[in-house]
Order: sequence, then C-alpha cells, then structure tokens
Amino acid sequence: MQLKGLVRFFAIALILICLYQLSFTWFVRSHEKAMDEKAQAWIKRFPTPEQKYPGNKELQAIYADSLAEIKKDRLQRLLDSTKDTKLAFGLTTYRSAKEKELMLGLDLQGGMSVTMEVGLDGLIKSLANYTKDPVFNKALNAAVARKANSGADLITLFREEYKKLNPSGGLASFFAARSAGKVKFDASDDAVGNYLKEQATAAFNNTFRILRTRIDRFGVASPTINPDPAKGIINIELAGVNDKERVRSYLQSTANLQFFEVYTFESRDLQEGLVAADKAVQDYLNGTQVADTTKKEEVTAAVKETGDTTKTATLSGINKTTTAGAKTNVPKDSLNQNPIARLIQFSQPYADQSSGRTIFPAALGYIQSKDTGTLNDYLKLDFVKAKFPSNLAFMYGKTESSDASMKDILAFYAIKTLDNGQAELEGDHISSAAQDFDERGRIAIKMNMDKIGSNIWAKMTTRNVGKPIAIVLDNFVYSAPNVNDPITTGNSQISGNYTLKEAQDLSEILESGKLPAPAKIVQEQQVGPTLGSESVKGGALSFGISFLVIFILMLVYFNTGGWVANIALILNLLFTVGILSALGFTLTAPGIAGLVLTIGMAVDTNVIIFERIKEELTKGKSYQAAVNDGYKRSLAPVLDGHITTLLTAIILAYFGLGPVLGFATTQIIGILLSLFCGILVSRLITDWYTNKNRHFEYFTKISRSIFQKAAFKFIEYRKIAYVISAIIFLLGISTFFNGFDEGVEFAGGRSYTVKFDKPVNVEAVRDDLKAAFGESPIIKTVNSNNQLNITTSFKIEETGNNIDSLVERTLYTGLQKHLPAGLNFTDFETKYKQSSQTVLPTISDDLKAGATKATIFAVIAICLYIFLRFRDWRYSLGTIFSLMHDVFVTLIVFSYARTIVPFPLEIDQHFIAAILTVIGFSMNDTVIVYDRIREDSGMLKGMNNGAIINKAINETLSRTIMTSLTVFLTILILFIFGGEVTKGFSFAMMIGVFTGTYSSIFVAAPILVDFAKDKPLGKPNKEK
Repeated sequence: MQLKGLVRFFAIALILICLYQLSFTWFVRSHEKAMDEKAQAWIKRFPTPEQKYPGNKELQAIYADSLAEIKKDRLQRLLDSTKDTKLAFGLTTYRSAKEKELMLGLDLQGGMSVTMEVGLDGLIKSLANYTKDPVFNKALNAAVARKANSGADLITLFREEYKKLNPSGGLASFFAARSAGKVKFDASDDAVGNYLKEQATAAFNNTFRILRTRIDRFGVASPTINPDPAKGIINIELAGVNDKERVRSYLQSTANLQFFEVYTFESRDLQEGLVAADKAVQDYLNGTQVADTTKKEEVTAAVKETGDTTKTATLSGINKTTTAGAKTNVPKDSLNQNPIARLIQFSQPYADQSSGRTIFPAALGYIQSKDTGTLNDYLKLDFVKAKFPSNLAFMYGKTESSDASMKDILAFYAIKTLDNGQAELEGDHISSAAQDFDERGRIAIKMNMDKIGSNIWAKMTTRNVGKPIAIVLDNFVYSAPNVNDPITTGNSQISGNYTLKEAQDLSEILESGKLPAPAKIVQEQQVGPTLGSESVKGGALSFGISFLVIFILMLVYFNTGGWVANIALILNLLFTVGILSALGFTLTAPGIAGLVLTIGMAVDTNVIIFERIKEELTKGKSYQAAVNDGYKRSLAPVLDGHITTLLTAIILAYFGLGPVLGFATTQIIGILLSLFCGILVSRLITDWYTNKNRHFEYFTKISRSIFQKAAFKFIEYRKIAYVISAIIFLLGISTFFNGFDEGVEFAGGRSYTVKFDKPVNVEAVRDDLKAAFGESPIIKTVNSNNQLNITTSFKIEETGNNIDSLVERTLYTGLQKHLPAGLNFTDFETKYKQSSQTVLPTISDDLKAGATKATIFAVIAICLYIFLRFRDWRYSLGTIFSLMHDVFVTLIVFSYARTIVPFPLEIDQHFIAAILTVIGFSMNDTVIVYDRIREDSGMLKGMNNGAIINKAINETLSRTIMTSLTVFLTILILFIFGGEVTKGFSFAMMIGVFTGTYSSIFVAAPILVDFAKDKPLGKPNKEK
C-alpha cells in the first residue's frame, strides 16, 4: 500500500486528538460527581422525610421534593463557585473543560425545544403608522392567512393581496411618513417592497440578538440557536431547562427598551444606604439582631478613598480584590465582614481634565458574574431594601473593556426609576437609530425621537447635564453615556469607547423600540429528565450489545481476520465521537442511533473486502496476492456504496430539522471515517502483520460452508418477482387512500405522553377524552399499557397565552377517571405527564415540504450518480424501480399495520430519516451486485446477460447477506433496547434492510435483462 507513512501519521494524530478532546468530558464528569457528593453531604444536615414527618407519606413526599430542590440549588452554587478550579493536573479549568465536553442534546437530558416565528405583520402595521385603511388591513390579514400554508415571504404575499384589492393603488403613501425619507410619496411598489424587506431583515436580526441575550441568562450550557431568515423562524434548544412557563413568557415578551436616570456616588443617600446595608447583612450572617436604624455612617474606604481623583478604577484588579478576603488570615468570627463590599470592586470618581470638575462614573463598580447570585440574595432581603431610596433599582450591565479575561465581569448600576418603578422614557418613542461618526471622527450612534419622546428627552437631558443616562434593554444596561448638553430637538448623538460592531448592535437595539416584530412560539417540545435518562440508557444499552454482537460475529465468520475489522470498528467509533465533540456537535438520541448504524457501516466495509479476499484465495492465489487483489477490486463497490449513502445523509442534513439533523451529522462523519478506517487503517494493520511473515486467516468452518458454491437461478424467477413487485406498487399507491397516522409534526396539534399508575383501557380513555375534547383523539400505548401517547387537534388553530394551559387542563379533566382520586392539576403535570409537543399548522407545511424534497432529491442524486458511474441508463432505471420498491414496502407496513402493532407507526421526521437511510443501504447492496455484473461482463464475453447476472449475484451473495445481516442485527438490537425515541425509526429500518436485500437481487438486477436485451452490460476489459 502506498502512503503508509501518511496513513500512520493521520491515524495516530486522530487517536491523540480524539482522546484529548474526550478527556474534557471525563474531567467534567469527575468534577461534577465530586460536587454532587458534596451537595449530598451538605443536605444531610437536614432531617430525613421519615424523621420530619413520621407516618405521613404525603408530607414526606412533599418534603423530599423540597430537599431535592435545595440540593439542586446547592449543587449549582458549588459548580458556579468552582468555575475556575483547576482540573486535569492543572492544565485546564472546570469552565474551560465544560465548554469542550461532549454535549448531550435535549432528548438525552431533558429540556425544551422551541421554534419561534418572527411576526412581521406587526412590523408592517407599525411602519404604516397603524393605518385604519380597510383595504390595507384586509390585504395584510389575507397575506397572514396565506403565509400559514405558503413558503413565500409575508411582504411578497402582502403586495400580491393589496394589488388584488386595489389594482391601481400604490403602497408608498402608507409608508412615506415614517420612513425618515427612505420612501418617497411617489415611490413604486418595488421600491416600497425593498424598503420593507430591509426593515424586516433588521427586525429579524434584532429579534435574534435579543433572544440570544435572553437565552444566555437561562444559564444553559451551550444552548443551540439556529436562525433561518428566509423563513423568518428561529430554532432554539435549551437542554436541561424545564420551567416551560418561564421560557414561554421570557422568549415571547416584547423587547423592553427604557431610558433611566442613574444614581452615582454623588448621592449621599446611596453612599449611606450601601454602608448601612453592608453592616445589616454582616449582622444577619453573624446571627446578630438586625437593628432598625437610620443612623448616618461615614462612607467606607471602599467607596470614599479616592486618592488621586484624576485616576479611574481599573477592572484588572477585581479578581484580586474580590478574593482577597478569602486569602487573608482573619479570625473565624470576622469571615462575614463587609459581605457586600467584598463582592464589588467600587468605581472611583475622577477629575475631568478640561473642566476640572469631579466626574462620578455611571457604574457603581464591577462584580464577577459568579457572585451575582449571592449579591442578589443580599439585596432582596427586606431590611436591606429599606436602606435605599424607594425608587432605586439595582441592575447589571456590560463593561466597556474588550479584554477577554474580563468576559465574566459585569458592571453594577443603581437605576433611578419613577415612583411606580417604570422608566420616564420608553423605547417606542424612538423613530430611528443608526451607527454614525461624531465631529472628531469617533464612532457614535445617532438617534431620533418622535414628538412625545423629544419632549420627555429634553426634560431628562436638561436635568442631567454632566450626569449619565442609562439605556436599558430587558433590565440589562447596555450603555450609560454622560449628557453633555440639553437635547431639545429629539436628535441625539451617543459617543463613547465603542467599536464599530458595538455601535451597530446598540443602534439596532435602540431601533427595536419602533420595530414591533415580536417572536411567537409555533412549535415546542418538552422532555422531562426521566424520559431523557431512559433514552440515554436505551441508546447506550443497544450500542453496547450491538457492538458486542458484531464483534463476535466478525471473529466467528472471518477467523483472525475479524480482529482487523474489530480494530477498525473501535477506531471508527473513537474518531466519530471525538470529532463530534471537537466540532461542538450535540449528541441526541437519533445521534446515538446514527452511532449504532455507524457500527454496521464500519463492519460493512471490511465484510466487502474480506469476502473478496476469500474469493481470491479460493482461486488459488497466495495470501499476499489475494490481499492485494481483494483490496483493489473491492474499492469500487465500497466507494459506490458509501457515496450513495453519503448523498442521502447530506440531503437529510440539509432538509432535516432538530433531532434528525443530529442523526444525519453523525452518519456523515461515520461514513467518511468508515472509509478511512475500513480501507486505509485495516490495510495498514494487515500489511504490518504480513510483513512479519504471518498472515490472517479469513475462513472458518461456518464461512466455508455458507454460499461458497451458490448457483441459484435468480433471473429465472424474475417474472414471479415482477408480479410481487406489481402487487407492492399497487398496494403502495393504495396507502395514500388508506391513510397514515401522521406524527404531530406533520398533522399539527398537541401530543402528550401520560404515564398512569396501572394499565388502562385505551378505548375507555378515548371515549372519555372524546367527550372532553369534542373530537376523537389519536391514542397509542408507549412501551407498556400504563403509558399512553395522546394526540389532539383541540383548539390547535387558536392562539393566546392561555391556550396551552387550557388544553392541558381539558386533558386532565378527561383523564379524571383514570387518575388517583384527589390528584390536583399541578401533580398531574409534574408527575404523570411525561412530555408534551406542540406544533401549530404554520410549521407543519414546512416540515412536509422539507421531507418531500429530501426524498425526491435523494432519489434523483443517487440515480444521477449511478448513471455517471456506470454510463448505462438501464442501471439508473433498475435503481429507480428498486428504490421505489423499498419505499413502497415501508409505506405499506406503516399504513396497514398501524392498527396491529403495539407501538406507534407514525409518519414523522424519524420515519423520513429511516426512509432515506433505507434508500442508502439498499443502494449499497445494489451497487455491490451492479459492480460485479459490470466486472464479469467485461471478462465473460461469450456469455448471455442472464447468465452473467446470475453468476454475479451468486458470487456476491455471501457479501450481500453478511452486509445486510450486520446492519439488520444492529437495527434489531436498537429496536429492542433503544427505547421509545427510536422504535418507529428502527422498525422502518428493519423493514427497509430486508426489502433492500430483496430488491437488489430480484428487482434491480433482472431489469438489466429485459431492457435492451442485446446491449452488453459493460465494456470489455482491455488487454494489458
């Protein structure tokens, strides 16, 4: 083999890189386990439920839940406080390792998956100054209705609808007034359309930015946020988040932009309040009675010692300052001294060089993000609140430093609100904002306000000359510039130490005040951690069993040669998981399914090669010659099989959403690594071994007796196969009339998984829910008779904040007879409802279109590849018939067996993933046969086409059966042990593997005989 040194280098490099990358996951798990043990030890200071409430099971359960929450909070505090703890012998920190660990997806650890749609109809109304024109509003409403079932953008649909209602009218008059000169009154509709699209893009980007900022505050490790500007949707995955109401309200609320005056250390009330609060918290922590006093105290050195007032406080000292107390040898009873002041690095006033007056910074100081939880706990205490003015609110904000080491430092502000806690000026009074440059050429932001906003702004800036005004979005301070002069015109310029990117972001945030384009949730999926852990266990178990079974099978069938396949398999899995981790991909349950399939693919490559080596050995060749010819002649079918499977995986990744994307990604990486390990690494191992004057054995008693002298006359039975195929095609077409159970993603609706204490009668549950919903829901058992999946379209087309809750309460009411007596709704939701999934009709058509396109493009891509590879239209025609045959068989089973099997058979994204994978595997079998037909036809010049095809099928029969067997075994194991998440997928795959083997032999190959009978099946081999 050529390039042995390069293959050896890449193999060793990949091993080291993957081990290094996966070591972070091990270190993180070890650290988190240690912290969990500490939290468990800490919780033991509380009495056990049995000790607290002896004999009362109900109170014991409630108390146990409380203890679990306390432990969870304690664990989070421990993890937050040890973010910078050194791990891996001091080579990394917990924070750094956490960012590099293998991430688990939503379905493996529980959480929420949300698809949000940016509402551009509100934007259009706003830009038209909320016109009352009936034609305008009717056209917009019609466009919104069409958008629900159309792939076109709302602006294009709105223009079309308006033109229908008013063919001679123009749109410019509606938008000219509020466009700041961008739209003239006589502008064409095309110009207006371009303007609206520009505004829509800005609104989408700003909504995305706001959502990302909000999501970052959930504290979720590596949230997945995927914007799709073309469709106007944002896909969000929040693994580990289970507070659905908080997620809904937080993500769907309109951006709250406000302008506040700021308390600085110029305020004596603030100075004295901080000192008094610090002393009060110190007494509280020491167990001393908190005195109700308003005694005036002098400002501590942390606030007052200014030294040289020409110098400002620097951020670089914060880490040293805030931790100094912990490193000083202080008496034990003094550990709680200055609890607030020790957390904050206070800012110092400084002298303005031009005017000489003292300037008090807008930020009171700076704090590490990990300490904000502790500070918030202190500031929430009632006796602490009493120390400050009633109109003071503390907020955090961005620092002005761009130093990477300061990324976890936040500015700390004291905001002055109105007496009702609101802002004097709200963001909806801003008419425009844009990045600009000031008269000195510095980066700045220009901002214009409407008439009402201009009047308020004039009063605020007049009162605060020389003082800061805070720009706050969602209670987070983005900037607090000083006012230089009163601004009475409403046209302002904000300057400071901004980068170009920061100025552009801030200007878009300011502009969001006049762009009412809120995002609404159109699809959500909630998975409880229990269901997630079951998915992990099921996937891990199926993974381990399939690995063991294939490992043994290789040794039983290929003797010592099986060790080569097994080593290649181990390396393939190591490389796949390591690369997934290194690239930051999230491992999901379908991703585990992809890993299981990778086992089959990895072994499949070696099966093809080893079967060819055995064939060459049977011809009497030496071991070295047989190995050389085996690898050489197997290269074409291996490449063809992998490329066709890779094409389907790429198409699946392009059109797939959510979990299916994880499956496709894993499969793509696995296929590429299968080629590297199966062809290059296994050859490297074989050559190394044979260079020691040894060789691997490839035969066992079992493999010598199976299919070695096969002489079946497959072509003679092709007419019977044609009849069977015709029946399959007719039944396949009939499935579209017989119907399917569409998954909630396709049908639109709400789907709930409910687990009962004991088995329930499905028909009785259906009747009770039919009475509650007014329609018959689709009900299926999940894994056992005491767990049901209930899908209903009840109120699916209605929108509103309380619709989801109303449907869930209706479900709870309908299930009353089957639940324990006295069970309240809260307990039902937390203990009996395992998961829920909501898909509004808006998203369903997109999913259908994506699935249809994925299937069509996969078939086209494979047929085109086969035509280019074999240069004969008959091979492409055989491919089409074979693929249609496989798809139809799967559709028949899912349509006619859905009422027979004890598990759901639904048409959903996982089914589409299975269909496309079946297409790829079917082509793998077909290509093996096709390659041998072409090879034999070049050597057997006098033999007729039927005899050549029979010979080729018989020669490759052992490989066809073994490749199908390895894949079928892995899928069967996944079906049995993989859990409910992958059951429908694995069932479709099992059917597909079986029919794929059948179609390769009895459908794809015989077509070559009956079309262009006199035409050779391949070019004759050239004499060398």
